[in-house]
Amino acid sequence: MVRVSIVYHSGTGHTKKMAEAVYEGTASVEDVEAQLISIEGRDIIEGKWKNDSIFENLDKSDAIIFGSPTYMGCVSGQMKTFMDATAEKYFAGAWIDKVGSAFTVSGGPSGDKLNTLTTLATCAMQLGMIWVGQERTPYNEEGINRLSFYFGAGGQALQEPPDEAPNEQDKKTGRLLGIRVAEITKRFKS
Repeated sequence: MVRVSIVYHSGTGHTKKMAEAVYEGTASVEDVEAQLISIEGRDIIEGKWKNDSIFENLDKSDAIIFGSPTYMGCVSGQMKTFMDATAEKYFAGAWIDKVGSAFTVSGGPSGDKLNTLTTLATCAMQLGMIWVGQERTPYNEEGINRLSFYFGAGGQALQEPPDEAPNEQDKKTGRLLGIRVAEITKRFKS
């Protein structure tokens, strides 16, 4: 059995919807146990993120898919404090060879999502993780990867309620990323 964790922060609910889509894709793969883990502000004390139970869960994972809204061109502050807290995993070499990937949601079609995805990828690679990007080009009739991001999955949401955005094409892109990460993790682990 392969274990894939989707760890994300969502400020308005849009990134949570994308996380749920990624989870659906991951959980649909046979012999994969998937879990959603939300990064919450209450775990940030005096500017530092701390939640040992989340780290214990992630330590047991074979793959970690990171998710963050893109705020002001980068990851949310909550996700950044979580990333900073992974320094103990870095020094221990605890996540070396785990599979990693990411997704993000922002208001514009680009919205500086690439910076968020590369920030998450850089953190994962510093931790010794193996990065999995998007396999689909935007040149398809289904609208998959319509925003043309290859470091992970991108979704768009302006002021619409989370039940309306990200749209179905973006959520499908997220589901396919979840499937890809789960399948690659199974191959890598076997």
